[in-house]
Amino acid sequence: MHPLLSEFERNVAATPDRMAVCDQSLILDYRSLRAVAAGLAGQIRSETGQAHVGIMAPTSSACATAIMACWYAGRTPVPLNFLLGAQELGQVVHDAGLDCVLTIEHFSAALAPTGLKTLLLSAQTLVPGQIETPSANASDTAAIIYTSGTSGTPKGVCLSFDDLVRNAQACIEHARIDSKQVFLSVIPQFHSFGFTVGTVAPLLLGVTAWYLPRFSPAMVVSTVAEKGVTVLIAIASMYGAMAKMKNADSAALASLYLAISGGEPLSPRVAEAFHQRFGSEIMEGYGLTEASPVVAVNMPWGRRSGSVGRALPGIDVSAADEMGRALPAGEVGELVIRGHSVMQGYHNQPDATAAVVKDGALHTGDMGRVDSDGFIHITGRAKEMMIVGGENVFPIEIEAVLCEHPAVAEAAVVGMPDEVRGELPLAYVVLHEGAEVNEKELRTHCRQHLAGYKVPREIRIEQDLPRGPTGKILKRELKIKPTP
Repeated sequence: MHPLLSEFERNVAATPDRMAVCDQSLILDYRSLRAVAAGLAGQIRSETGQAHVGIMAPTSSACATAIMACWYAGRTPVPLNFLLGAQELGQVVHDAGLDCVLTIEHFSAALAPTGLKTLLLSAQTLVPGQIETPSANASDTAAIIYTSGTSGTPKGVCLSFDDLVRNAQACIEHARIDSKQVFLSVIPQFHSFGFTVGTVAPLLLGVTAWYLPRFSPAMVVSTVAEKGVTVLIAIASMYGAMAKMKNADSAALASLYLAISGGEPLSPRVAEAFHQRFGSEIMEGYGLTEASPVVAVNMPWGRRSGSVGRALPGIDVSAADEMGRALPAGEVGELVIRGHSVMQGYHNQPDATAAVVKDGALHTGDMGRVDSDGFIHITGRAKEMMIVGGENVFPIEIEAVLCEHPAVAEAAVVGMPDEVRGELPLAYVVLHEGAEVNEKELRTHCRQHLAGYKVPREIRIEQDLPRGPTGKILKRELKIKPTP
């Protein structure tokens, strides 16, 4: 039996009556989760002989149960992004070699064109069964998680049981999380953050995990207050929405031990607004699916403003130059990761794998620096970097300055071609409700804080920005957005 199920079995034996996975419609203790996952595993074995099984379900106890059932069935779960269009979904299904998917009635219509067999997660299928111990090793593929496609066609990231377990255990050690904690996740489980931190980590630790199928600021706050949640897992934009709540009790989040943010950059303004509103500090992390996914997290007892914290135990992060050579502390380069969390590779894409995993090290495509104390500072994506008149410009720096303006709620910067200077910054901003400002005022603000070549050539004020499934801004869509 692989280490993930072994740890889970120990938790079942130690605390069988402790609530394991919970949402508004399904609550299972550890004993029941084991039995129901075993029952569903039997149905999976009877429905498909394929190694990979799709899961399309909202953030929920049922999704967590389906993941466990795949492992008990000796199958590899492939969480499917239910926000994908028909063409992209078809590409993922074909690439993963799926013929069966565990899902709910709500998604049946979206799945119909794929021709997949569906096994509905319902009262009829989520029933106890007999355990059949699968034969598996730590090095076997535990999950294939497809990237969100924010920079192109989704790629299937193959993660081993060892990748997932050691990354989750490193998170637990780094954050000093004990068995008294109660988790709440609103991150989709098809996302690596929701998969590892929201599902694998609590089940390894033997604690209770609550799930919300969709984000609602009021629902998150009330769930934290009513269930005594101590570890909240969300993304920056969700914390921003919570900070804007007008009627919430300022003490409603008093039970929180950790409010963790990942998946997108956390602006200082959102962090400060959330702290002022609820008295809780947000701990920003950094990771990517190819690293299982967590790489670093800021912690209350050792944090540095402007950084994403130190690397987890067992993970080494360095900045490298264009030749792949390690740079001295404080110098900006591509972040390179070594350690136990590096993926096995991209499913069916050896060339793409070889382009980013070299001698066992993951070249992230993220630009940043590691200071002399080991704190990691993200400066941007290598692919997003603009070269303006021969100078390197990172969008994240311009976005931070724009968000310092009191009228600006969000900002996204992309490069626009220019015959003379190569590229020029183009900014899109969303204003706070009721705020007023014009482009000239924003450009003046930028000139006060940025070198002239970094000031956006054009600033467009928008009602909203295009987003992916976890709320991350889709800059590739901004690049092709027509000029008004």
